[in-house]
Amino acid sequence: MKTIQVSVVTPDGPVFEGNARMVSAKAKSGELGILPGHIPLVAPLTISAVRVHEEDGKTHYVAVSGGFIEVRPEKVTILAESAEAASEIEVDRAKAAKERAEKRLAGSKQEDIDFARAELALKKALNRIDVATQK
Repeated sequence: MKTIQVSVVTPDGPVFEGNARMVSAKAKSGELGILPGHIPLVAPLTISAVRVHEEDGKTHYVAVSGGFIEVRPEKVTILAESAEAASEIEVDRAKAAKERAEKRLAGSKQEDIDFARAELALKKALNRIDVATQK
């Protein structure tokens, strides 16, 4: 079975490097399923999980917070603003971030609350919790 090389990279360095039979990611335009030989593509990503399906049936999950995906027939590169492998996510920390964001949103009627920033923090925390449970 053919494979495709996959790299998930952040400004802090690589998060995942390996080969896969398929990569699933969520672009702003919708869900992408990438197989070896895929046509070239560049797309912005949403806050979501990237799933890397290996030949042996194992799936790696990576929580991605924005960025871009670049697809070439033999390689997929994800340049993410931030990313964490499921095994690296501290669930308690993510739950604490979720609670803080929810409290900020609940108090969003106050003028000093940045609603968009609190909403973004909540989406990131929920994504991290979801990916961590997929291990």
